[in-house]
Amino acid sequence: MTDHNAGLMAFVRARLDEEERIAREAGGDSWRCPPEQPGEIHDRTGSIAFSLRTHGYDRHIARQDPAYTLRRVETSRVLLDEYAEVAALDVDRPDDGFASGRAVGLGFVVRQMAAEHAHHRDYQVKWLPRFSH
Repeated sequence: MTDHNAGLMAFVRARLDEEERIAREAGGDSWRCPPEQPGEIHDRTGSIAFSLRTHGYDRHIARQDPAYTLRRVETSRVLLDEYAEVAALDVDRPDDGFASGRAVGLGFVVRQMAAEHAHHRDYQVKWLPRFSH
């Protein structure tokens, strides 16, 4: 594996670890918006996690609950682990073989994952996804 790809994977793993920590600190619970109580977001016990009276924000926020975040982090780690197996083959001029194609495809996904955090001070522009014709 190249240092370039190792740094990319370390960056994405660190961001996933941060997201997991924040979700666990928020209780790791699923949230919901009871229709009879608009603007309230409740945790799994029925307690109010928080209240937001602006229509539309409550349902969006409830959908981004800690449990959803934990599931997304888990699936993202699976993709990252798959990429780790072939990251050394993810190069600017790949072979025509299956393994090389797998590496480039998974590399594109991992670079997209990193790009979600492009505002982070440790993000490197060289991790931008590669596009080919």
